[in-house]
Amino acid sequence: MNLELTNKLAFVTGASSGIGAAVAGILAEEGSDVIVSFGHDESGARKTAQGVEAKGRHAWLNQMDISDPIAINKAVEQVKTQVGAIDILIMCAGQNFVTPWMEITPEEWNQIMKVNLNGPFHVMQGLVPIMREGGSIVTVASVAGQTGTPNHVHYAAAKAGLVNLTKSLARDLAPRIRVNCVAPGITITPMGEDTISSLSPDYAEKKIPVQRYASAEEIARCIVFVASPVAGFMTGATIDINGGREMR
Repeated sequence: MNLELTNKLAFVTGASSGIGAAVAGILAEEGSDVIVSFGHDESGARKTAQGVEAKGRHAWLNQMDISDPIAINKAVEQVKTQVGAIDILIMCAGQNFVTPWMEITPEEWNQIMKVNLNGPFHVMQGLVPIMREGGSIVTVASVAGQTGTPNHVHYAAAKAGLVNLTKSLARDLAPRIRVNCVAPGITITPMGEDTISSLSPDYAEKKIPVQRYASAEEIARCIVFVASPVAGFMTGATIDINGGREMR
C-alpha cells in the first residue's frame, strides 16, 4: 500500500526496541527517513538505524531521557541542528511496572508519569514548532488507559491522561498538524513480556477474542498508517488494536 510517505522525515521515540523499532523499519519501507530516539539502549538504537539505512533511507540517532525535560530540550536542539524540520512525530517510549497499587511508592508513581505522560507533553512542546505544515503526531497509549487494570494503576492512569492530551492537542493544532492516538493491547515486546509473565498462562485464550497477544509489527503498521497522509481526515482519534479485549 502506498502511504504517501516518500521523503518524509519522522522522529520516533523508544525506537531502540519493540514497537518503536518496528515503526522505524516500516517507515523506512514506506520511504521515510527516521530520527531514531532512544533512552539508554544505544546498541538497540544503532541496530534500528542500520535497519532503516538497509532499506535505502537516512537515519540519525538522538539520545533523550524522556523523563527529563532538560534532556528533552537538548535533544530538540540536536534535531534542529541535524535536520531543521520534521514531518512526523511518533511517541512509542514507555515504561511500566507490575506493582500492587498499595505498594506503589511516590518515586515509582512519579517515574511512570514522567515517562508516559509528562515526557510526551514536553516532546510535543519542543518539536511541534519545527514540524512542517501537514505534519502528523501519533501517541501510543494502551488498552489499560481505557479499562484500568490491577497492578498497573499508575501506568493506566498515565495512559488515560495521554489519550486526553492527544484530543486536546488535536484541537489546538488543527488544521496544521493532525494528532492521533493508537491504544495497543498486550504486545510481545521486552516491556510486554513483564506483563505477560504476570498473567495466567491461559489469559489470552480466555480474555482476548483472537486468543493471542499482538506482535510489535502488527501494532507498528497501524501506527504508521495513522501517521501517514492516507489517514489525512483523521485527528483526535484513538485507535484500538487489542484483539477485541476492549470493544467500544
